[in-house]
Amino acid sequence: MIEIKVPTVGESISEVTLVKWLKKDGEWVERDELLCELESEKATFELNAEKAGILHTVAKEGDTLNIGDLACKIDETAARPEGAAAPAPAKEEAKPAAKAEAPKAEAPKAAAPAADVKATPVAKSIMSDKQVKAGDVKGTGAMGKILKADVLEALANPGRKGGAAAFTRDAKREKMSNLRKTVSRRLVEAKNTTAMLTTFNEVDMTRIMEIRKQYKDTFKESHGVNLGFMSFFTKAVCYALQEWPAVNAYIDGEEIVYHDYCDISIAVSAPKGLVVPVIRNAESLSMAQIEAEVGNLAKKARENKLSIEEMTGGTFTITNGGVFGSLMSTPIINIPQSAILGMHKIQERPMAINGKVEVRPMMYLALSYDHRIIDGRESVSFLVRVKELLENPELLLIGHDPVKALLEL
Repeated sequence: MIEIKVPTVGESISEVTLVKWLKKDGEWVERDELLCELESEKATFELNAEKAGILHTVAKEGDTLNIGDLACKIDETAARPEGAAAPAPAKEEAKPAAKAEAPKAEAPKAAAPAADVKATPVAKSIMSDKQVKAGDVKGTGAMGKILKADVLEALANPGRKGGAAAFTRDAKREKMSNLRKTVSRRLVEAKNTTAMLTTFNEVDMTRIMEIRKQYKDTFKESHGVNLGFMSFFTKAVCYALQEWPAVNAYIDGEEIVYHDYCDISIAVSAPKGLVVPVIRNAESLSMAQIEAEVGNLAKKARENKLSIEEMTGGTFTITNGGVFGSLMSTPIINIPQSAILGMHKIQERPMAINGKVEVRPMMYLALSYDHRIIDGRESVSFLVRVKELLENPELLLIGHDPVKALLEL
């Protein structure tokens, strides 16, 4: 009997939560097959079968396990079931099952909405398994996200539409995930341990939007990635950080740690909460490389496949509340970093341009910073520099006006 224990997943992580068993107790498992899904305070990962055999689960779904705790056992001496010996019998067995459940011919139509709807992975799995349509489930999570309890409620009351339960006085309790607990703890810690202040400015997005409109198709053909806003902002931030190094530093005890590199953290809304993957050495990357890295990290975040290494060690954070429609906000510092830049919704507003009123696409920028290390002059100058670079994207090529660089001014 082989014991499968919770492995070490990070220096600071001492416990994990068993989210879901992917194989059932008493079921035959092959070597390296995924057994269960575990969630730490920073990431989600799976346990694999070390050998083929019969699975005997020990921990239950929802249990909190310490590193080294026993999750399950595998009886490698058990005889291999006949059905598991070759794939052919499994296909033959599938045919009568399909006949016996003829109504499931509509399954692809029912499963398609479940794949696109905002729902937790467990809820999606149940919806797909039970062929529950998204329209029959009322999501009670943040922004209407469908939770496991919502799907179970729909299954228990199949004749009642999602909207019919809108006026009940029901209440339910749900255990906070490790990730949510960590986010909560870090946000409170940031508020309580930093002298946080926010400064605002606004940027005219006209030139960037013109460039994107003119070159987005050519850019996609040449590099295989879309030309988004994040590459412009990341480039601008990197130049500004190199000019104002205090914004790219943090306090460690009684010392200030400065960085010659820019590891930019990008706040991403994932199914299990906010995660902040890092673009390493962003100052040395091209626009296409930045866009590719942003796309790769965002995809991993949505699929809960980010590693701990990909979410640690950033020196500065960019968060985009504009994707949700936020016009202005005061972002909270991602400790131990000293500053965070908040992007917001692009809103057309009348602006005074050379004595005339013109309608321009404007975006409010917010820089929250730790006043213990960053003075007002540095924070305001940093944000003004970011604004200048964004309103004049040509400067992003070398960080300076090309003519002035030519004249060495």
